[in-house]
Amino acid sequence: MAGPSRRLDMPALIERYFGAREKDYQIRLTEYAGHAVEIARAAAGEGYEVVVAVGGDGTVNEVGRGLLGTAAAMGIVPQGSGNGLARHLKVPLGLPAALRRLAAPTFSRMDVGVMNGHPFFCTAGLGFDAHVSQVFAQAGSRGLATYLRVTLSEYRRYRPTSVHLVLNGEERATDCYVLAFANASQYGNNAYIAPRADLRDGLLDVCLIDALPVGRAFRVSLAMALGNLPQSKAAEYFRVAEGRVTADAPIGFHVDGDYLGHATEFTVEMMPLALAVAV
Repeated sequence: MAGPSRRLDMPALIERYFGAREKDYQIRLTEYAGHAVEIARAAAGEGYEVVVAVGGDGTVNEVGRGLLGTAAAMGIVPQGSGNGLARHLKVPLGLPAALRRLAAPTFSRMDVGVMNGHPFFCTAGLGFDAHVSQVFAQAGSRGLATYLRVTLSEYRRYRPTSVHLVLNGEERATDCYVLAFANASQYGNNAYIAPRADLRDGLLDVCLIDALPVGRAFRVSLAMALGNLPQSKAAEYFRVAEGRVTADAPIGFHVDGDYLGHATEFTVEMMPLALAVAV
């Protein structure tokens, strides 16, 4: 449990929806980065059927990582600023509705992407979106308003990087302003980077934007909000099970919105239906 949920009386709310049903559950609070991975893995080892991430996409990523290779399913109570995976899975954003859903969930499985050894469940990417994630993490405040402010500020100074791609065995040299590998359809806040993405098709939807002059930036922003970026012709799309990227200079990358650093070599692959989910 992380983020805004700490300011709520979450134990009382959970008791309201689960206590009367005599469900066997524990509530654990995260204390440091990566703690949710440990909590999730331990809960799965203790035989819990569902481990619930209460937070945003970063918390979801940690819980999901902890559950890979186990029999436990991941549930989500969205309490973040973007909630990309929760939105794709149509988890209710309202807290009471999300808890009611968890009381009688539907179980299924979903694909998991991996970039340079880092699992991701929603999106991973190189370029401007990773740069914004880096600056956003240092901004001192969260939320959509801060994210938009950072995006507009950094847009004025960011420049693309030349990269060499190998996607589906085909090679290509191009500039990279954004190279997004999408398992789910959106970054969060209904910003649809890959509206046709399917969590269960064994493939990643790859969105390439080689440059972003002002006119195209407006088209991309509008199309992401409307969910029709592929039809706008403002970006190129590919579907891949694996890919390799070599950059001419170190380029920033993120998984599920968390900036992880800069690198020049990237390998991306899929783990089909590797995670059970309860939503």
